[in-house]
Amino acid sequence: MNNGSALFPLQPESTDKTRQRVIRKRANPIRGQKQIDYLDVKFLQRYINSQGKILPARITGVSAYQQRRLQKAIKYARYLALIPYVGQDLS
Repeated sequence: MNNGSALFPLQPESTDKTRQRVIRKRANPIRGQKQIDYLDVKFLQRYINSQGKILPARITGVSAYQQRRLQKAIKYARYLALIPYVGQDLS
C-alpha cells in the first residue's frame, strides 16, 4: 500500500493543501461622502435587494460606521413610506 488511492478511489489525485482562497477587499462605494440622506431614495435603493432587505456590508463594501448610518436612513425612509418594507408583491 504505497498510496491511499487504493483505499479511497473517489478522492482527487492531487493533495495540494497549500492553495488558499484569495479574498479581495471591495472598494468603498461611498468613499468620502459624509452625509447619508434618508430622502435620497435612489441612493438608498442601491443597498436594498429586490425583496426589500438591507444588503450586508460584506456585499456592498461599506464600512461598519457607514452601514449603521445606511440602516438608520433606510429604516427611517421606510417609516416615512419613501421606500416599501417589502419588494414586489408576488400575487
